[in-house]
Amino acid sequence: MTEATIPATPTEPRGDLCIRTLAMPADTNANGDIFGGWLLSQMDVGGGVFAAKVAKSRTVTVAIEAMNFRKAVYVGDLVSVYAHLVRVGRTSMTVRLEAWVLRRREEQPILVTDGNFTYVSIDDNGRPQPIKREGDAARA
Repeated sequence: MTEATIPATPTEPRGDLCIRTLAMPADTNANGDIFGGWLLSQMDVGGGVFAAKVAKSRTVTVAIEAMNFRKAVYVGDLVSVYAHLVRVGRTSMTVRLEAWVLRRREEQPILVTDGNFTYVSIDDNGRPQPIKREGDAARA
């Protein structure tokens, strides 16, 4: 995705709610803000849940791209991660993830981070396998 195709800050989440958690003091940096790495890991957990549901198998993260850290996350923020499918290939998929927060005194959710994560469907031996698509069983 190029900068021109990244939408301006949307006003509401897009996609499926995958995970919701509370930002806690243990997740802060020296400035008192939530670590970007903590937020990234929450997004990856939520994206992994979504990807496994789409692939109907285990999945692994193979790439993270186009991350936009738009706003800080603070202790006490309720963080929600939403996912929607961008692309499905033979063994991989690209998922757009959005992290939104609800703050104590705010009524509207705030988009804080978004990006594209790529997941690969894997078999029990950890090898890439084709993603099962709707109707695949009928064609077999």
